Amino acid sequence: MVGAGNVAWHLAPALEDTGLVMERVYSRQLKRAQQLADRLYGTDVQDHLDFSTSDANLFILAVSDDAITEVAQQLVLPEAATVVHTSGSQPLQALRKADTPLTGVFYPLQTFSRHRLPDFRTVPICLESDDSGVLSRLTKLAKKVSGYVALVDSEERQTLHVAAVLANNFTNHLLHMAETFVDAHRIDFTLLHPLIEETILKALDNGPATSQTGPAVRDDGSTIRRHTKQLRAFDPGYAKVYRLLTQHIKEMKETK
Repeated sequence: MVGAGNVAWHLAPALEDTGLVMERVYSRQLKRAQQLADRLYGTDVQDHLDFSTSDANLFILAVSDDAITEVAQQLVLPEAATVVHTSGSQPLQALRKADTPLTGVFYPLQTFSRHRLPDFRTVPICLESDDSGVLSRLTKLAKKVSGYVALVDSEERQTLHVAAVLANNFTNHLLHMAETFVDAHRIDFTLLHPLIEETILKALDNGPATSQTGPAVRDDGSTIRRHTKQLRAFDPGYAKVYRLLTQHIKEMKETK
């Protein structure tokens, strides 16, 4: 495992639970590599990228997107090794300078945090390789980890990653805005928890398009103006986001 961030923190134990032997862990931050190795069974920590003496045949690059090409180029691998990255936004070609022609993508489509343990059986694993043998081996491995394995090329994965940012990162940011807003007015954010849960469940059950409600859909101008005024007084940036989303909801409604 090359990298010891959030993806590696959860993926390494999940792979090990399938019977895979995780031989070594590398990270530029040796402390983090040791922390990950301590979660595993007899895994050694390595402080360099020369794996030429390793018995491993699969090397997983769970590093930041911008570091993939550089790290792949610096890797020294044993003969016939396969190297994969775990990125949603980077293409397979990011590994073109790796010390092996056997490359692929092993992308778990989920948000990972150290303090939450995901159920990997429900995490979609998106795979890609231009080598049929590599793709076959990755598919067998992925099916041991997850009940949802899909073959997704680089362009499709990029589209999925953009959609994931909209659905996950942007949604979470709006929740953070809502929490900050009510906290500033000394109102308990947990009052919104049932609404948040129902919003997500309804969108998943009925589809987001048919689940949209609120003043923008109703074209309730007086409510929108009151909201905008209150938000502007609190933080002009909040009002800007509110106006932008309100306008976009209206436009999407009109195009139906």
